[in-house]
Amino acid sequence: MKSFQQNLFVVLAISLCLLCIYQWYGQTIERNQIDDLNRLVNQKSAAIQDYTNSIVAMDRRIAQMDAQITEFKAAGATNEQMLVAQRRDLNRLESAGESLTNQLAQYKEAVDKLEAKLKETYEGIKKQNEAITNLLAQRDEFVKKYNDEVADRNAVVAKYNELADQVRKMQGGAGK
Repeated sequence: MKSFQQNLFVVLAISLCLLCIYQWYGQTIERNQIDDLNRLVNQKSAAIQDYTNSIVAMDRRIAQMDAQITEFKAAGATNEQMLVAQRRDLNRLESAGESLTNQLAQYKEAVDKLEAKLKETYEGIKKQNEAITNLLAQRDEFVKKYNDEVADRNAVVAKYNELADQVRKMQGGAGK
């Protein structure tokens, strides 16, 4: 009977050792998985930070472009006022030319000069309108890129949240 108890004790001791080894191996695997997940979370956090920084930079660029567009619009309004003023001057000069026939040649030169300035002004306005149109197109392109970047970042955040939920579930499962 004594040898049976000793044998039983040895078998139980070996079984207990095997159980400890099995648990140790399982915990080692779980720790490695947790370390891998932590590395993945850190990488995702760095990516999110990079995306956030690029969004801030895009916001600044868009604000700068909006300011430039406002300046161009103000310049266009000023040019419009100048155009109206020059038209008034032209009308005044034409009426004075009709009333003063002896100074017709001098007024004709003035009118020709004003017309040349108006043509230059019209060309300047056309160029500014083209520049405003180009800036609006660029702004729309940047806004589209910005919206695409925000959508990408939202997808990254959604993936991060899924991973975080998985980690919590795994930690909750490991804790039980």
